Amino acid sequence: MFDIPKLKHTDSGNFFLMAGPCAIEGEEMALRIAERLKELTDSLQVPWIFKGSYRKANRSRLDSFTGIGDEKALRILQKVSREFEVPTVTDIHETAEAAMAAEYVDVLQIPAFLCRQTDLLVAAAETGKVVNIKKGQFLSGAAMRFAVEKIQDSGNQKVILTDRGNSFGYSDLVVDFRNLPEMKALGVPVVMDVTHSLQQPNQSSGVTGGKPALIETIAKAAIAVGADGLFIETHPQPSIAKSDGANMLPLDQLEELLKKLIRIRQAIA
Repeated sequence: MFDIPKLKHTDSGNFFLMAGPCAIEGEEMALRIAERLKELTDSLQVPWIFKGSYRKANRSRLDSFTGIGDEKALRILQKVSREFEVPTVTDIHETAEAAMAAEYVDVLQIPAFLCRQTDLLVAAAETGKVVNIKKGQFLSGAAMRFAVEKIQDSGNQKVILTDRGNSFGYSDLVVDFRNLPEMKALGVPVVMDVTHSLQQPNQSSGVTGGKPALIETIAKAAIAVGADGLFIETHPQPSIAKSDGANMLPLDQLEELLKKLIRIRQAIA
């Protein structure tokens, strides 16, 4: 694993964790979640990157929550990083956002639907930040080779690949765990996005559904097949979250899940 500023516990032998709310809903909520995540990850010696989207660009309906304002949300991410000494990751959607977001966060994330967008990948690479690319729901793990090469050929060797399931029909996703070793063969760290892989998109209501009861199942399987990291969105009350509440993990359930996953990691080490 390459160096990420402020990433702690990297010598613990544990998987690393990208965790936080789906979207930055406000400062108080972000700090509350970050405080609890820091307590947990320090106690369990799990390397942790705080996750939060400063803007949600991919929404089903025009009236869906998209954010509290780009600069306001990015400044909250920066405050989380400084106050809790943790690296942060956020999504970007257009080339002009790469340099803007790079001023505030440590890892730039490419959404799955945009993983083939060459200009976006190059712009992210040229910031010099770590680039986490979500695997498209329409791609195999092996096909992500070309996304990795776009970053590396742009002079940036700091690439992470994240699986988030594959489209299954019109309104479901399925995880093909063959994708994890296929992506690991590309020589980069590989993450399983546990919560997004349990989404049920394209619902008639225009609000994405989910199957959060299977979070533990997907997470256990990912660690068992050798995932380097896990991506888990969490919230104190997912039912009132402004984005992706249907597939988020309640914050008070994270500790027990991490303990189980650490035991699996130790068993296969």
